[in-house]
Amino acid sequence: MKFPVKILSVIALAIFTQATQGADRPNIILCMTDDQGWGDVGYNEHPYLKTPHLDQMHAEGVTFTRFYAGAAMCSPTRGSCYTGRNPYRYGITFAMKGMLEPSEVSITSVLKKQGYTTGHFGKWHLGTLSKEPGDQKRWGTFAKSPARYYCPPWERDVDVSFVTESKVPTWDPLIDPGPIKKGGSPSSGKPYGNDYFSGPGQKVTENTKGDDSRVIMDRALPFIRNAVKEEKPFFTVIWFHTPHSPVVGGPKYREMYSDRTEHEQHYYACLTAMDKQIGRLRAELESMGAADNTMLWFCSDNGPARQGSPRHVGTAKDLKGYKLSINEGGIRVPGLMVWPEKIKEPKTVVAPCFTSDYFPTILDTLDVDLPAGRTYDGVSLLPFVTGKKTERKKPLGFLNKDGKEAAWMEHRYKLIEGKKTPQLFDIIADPGESKNLAGKKPEVMQRLHLGLKAWKGEVMAELKATEANRKALGL
Repeated sequence: MKFPVKILSVIALAIFTQATQGADRPNIILCMTDDQGWGDVGYNEHPYLKTPHLDQMHAEGVTFTRFYAGAAMCSPTRGSCYTGRNPYRYGITFAMKGMLEPSEVSITSVLKKQGYTTGHFGKWHLGTLSKEPGDQKRWGTFAKSPARYYCPPWERDVDVSFVTESKVPTWDPLIDPGPIKKGGSPSSGKPYGNDYFSGPGQKVTENTKGDDSRVIMDRALPFIRNAVKEEKPFFTVIWFHTPHSPVVGGPKYREMYSDRTEHEQHYYACLTAMDKQIGRLRAELESMGAADNTMLWFCSDNGPARQGSPRHVGTAKDLKGYKLSINEGGIRVPGLMVWPEKIKEPKTVVAPCFTSDYFPTILDTLDVDLPAGRTYDGVSLLPFVTGKKTERKKPLGFLNKDGKEAAWMEHRYKLIEGKKTPQLFDIIADPGESKNLAGKKPEVMQRLHLGLKAWKGEVMAELKATEANRKALGL
């Protein structure tokens, strides 16, 4: 059968496009830990913790010395990764409160249109995974209205999922470790109460014993291998539960810290076990010939926890504050990126960057415009990574869990309002936020105050519109 030349041209173009789809587009992997502090890595001079593979990323790629989570706690930060926007704009203001709204344009939706295959592995925490009351260990709005907040990744343009709704133990993730007290935590043998889902009503129980980070990576690697085999660019989210409570370390990893206290052993053990999976991921990418063209990112979702468990021994090093605080210790986290094809020698970025920057950076890499009709809080980090820029012009905004406290951060200065007395810090000279300059820098105070006031008003207006839209839809 003979085809007209025009049809043959269309067929040839389609074949060419399919064959070259992954050739000039980087693969993208976003790795994130849960409650890992700024000081909880070897390369930031932790005195005991061993993280050789993160240290290697630091030695080979880009280290962001001022990398920030989008918020001081889990769910809001995770939403910022998917949208490039502040969590208050779309209603994820606290854990198990709000969801990744259908009106939001997610990074997975954009990349699907660019020919990417998408996967999400580990923690989700952007909505419920089932509509059944009592089906998972929930509290807050998720417990009251699981159907209302049903928002699984497979309904947000994620092709392959292996996810939990929220936290699980860091060892034997589906088994309740029992009460964590001074004498240890022998397993209760009972189900923990949160499940791994791979699709609607599809709970996964096989190969879920041992280190939770390994369980997650066991699902992520086949997805990556299949994408490489099919010559498709891939976008992979790998969100570890480590070192969020329940903190349980495996025996062989605890043995590495036998000279430390019981609680330290467990905390350090689960982080070292996670670090091993980072090394495993990088080795697999290398063996598949995919390492050079893969942009691999790593960060934490907020600072270290200091409540709920004696095993929360994480550190923000010399920074002030912990999880839930918009002081540096609550939001500044380890930040790394390797991309061998583009980053051929180690680099340090000193400008403030945060998780809302992922979205515009990825699209900038692909030379794709940001979706219109919405305000983005992030900027592309490519100019900083390539050395074309060293100082950030667009400030970073943060709100605490109830929105009463807010921070506005320029390249050098950071303003915190909402407490009894406004606080102004020179973060470059005083990262520990020990000297309040509010009375000494009136011009800086005025500039940051006006900027924060305008930004917060805009963000709160969007939150109000989001909540009104939910109500109008009967959600």
